[in-house]
Amino acid sequence: MAKTLIKNGTLISENQRQKAHLLINNGVIEKILDFDKENEIDFSAIDKIIDATGKFVIPGIIDDQVHFREPGLTHKADIYTESKAAIAGGVTSFMDLPNVKPPSTTIELLEEKYRIASEKSLANFSFYLGTTNDNLKELSRINPREICGIKVFMGSSTGNMLVDNPKTLEGIFETSPVLIATHCEDEATIRKNLETAKHYYGEHIPFNQHPIIRSAEACYLSSSLAVELATKYNSRLHVYHLTTAKEMELFDNTVPLEKKRITTEVCTHHLWFDDTAYQRLGSWAKCNPAIKTAADREALIEALNNDKLDVVATDHAPHTLQEKDNYYLEAPSGLPMVQHSFNIMYELYFRGEITLEKIIEKMCHNPAIAFNIEKRGFLREGYYADIAIVDTDTEWQVNFDNILYKCGWSPLEGQTFYSKVTHTFVNGNLVYENGRFYETHKGQRLTFNRQ
Repeated sequence: MAKTLIKNGTLISENQRQKAHLLINNGVIEKILDFDKENEIDFSAIDKIIDATGKFVIPGIIDDQVHFREPGLTHKADIYTESKAAIAGGVTSFMDLPNVKPPSTTIELLEEKYRIASEKSLANFSFYLGTTNDNLKELSRINPREICGIKVFMGSSTGNMLVDNPKTLEGIFETSPVLIATHCEDEATIRKNLETAKHYYGEHIPFNQHPIIRSAEACYLSSSLAVELATKYNSRLHVYHLTTAKEMELFDNTVPLEKKRITTEVCTHHLWFDDTAYQRLGSWAKCNPAIKTAADREALIEALNNDKLDVVATDHAPHTLQEKDNYYLEAPSGLPMVQHSFNIMYELYFRGEITLEKIIEKMCHNPAIAFNIEKRGFLREGYYADIAIVDTDTEWQVNFDNILYKCGWSPLEGQTFYSKVTHTFVNGNLVYENGRFYETHKGQRLTFNRQ
């Protein structure tokens, strides 16, 4: 394995900026050296030198919620294409959801996904076991060190994996040996709101009704139930893609993340868009939970900064243009986002809404802490060399020519950004450099520091 020196960069990790050289050897970060200690480097032993002058060097981003659609839905996306898009965006590890075909609701089906990823994924990977109303016994077969968590759809979404049996929900929260990740929207509220919308609009419901149908009330009812169950059973709960100001009342920021039993996630599109996007983007803005009001977006930004929101992810969920360009009742929910997540967050920094250090905390450090991922998420000696180099002295526009998703589109099309990932390392291997991919090495299965 090549010995690589990243020279003259500004490292961002653990709430600090450090002008330093970083030495990669045998897949890990061997040494971090201040600029004035360059004389300690044996340049004769270096295979490759990358000059990062004027650039930021950050830990590889860990995205804890993606839908890469394999197996069974590969006309939309697959593990190879979407991991490639992730790498171009500085995402070096992902955790993929179980609503594929067939759904990943047994250990055997889950292991088949791991096999596929080991052959195809450019990034590191883990997969959630899906829960249903009748697979509770499968939880006892989980090895906590090898699986990121279980996924519970407490509201229906793409894939028809709704868990709405109260007894089953109680059993999941009582017995799960790993983190429980929840999609929280109250199904009864959504159905009632949808019938009301149909009464007024018939079959052609305007897209701006989406956050009224999948309302703030629906989110709060379900999120509060998840918190109630987790509190009752002292479960390890991780609440996905929170969208509303009211939900922030449910969560704590008074204890360190590593001591929290209930942790939280927000997605980039809920930090970026508000409900005015439906007028402009129509079906391209339709996702579950729905994008809410400008006031909700501002509350999410505030909660991110005050640590009520712990993790930033994407819920990357591609659909083909043919599927997406449809009437409200036919257009599936979901947005492709994984290639552009850091760009969005850097733009929020550019606007003064968040610091760079906080972005790295939420996208790199905190996923590693919340999921107990072994030796990733930080720029530390001895940790895996999952690293991205970012040029922030650039300007570029998202267009169909540079979108790498298999679906070929993005709700960000036409958006100008002022940051660009130039290099991505996975396990010490350079896999992306200035638009070029090196695909010799594949990602690794994530492991977790759990009993």
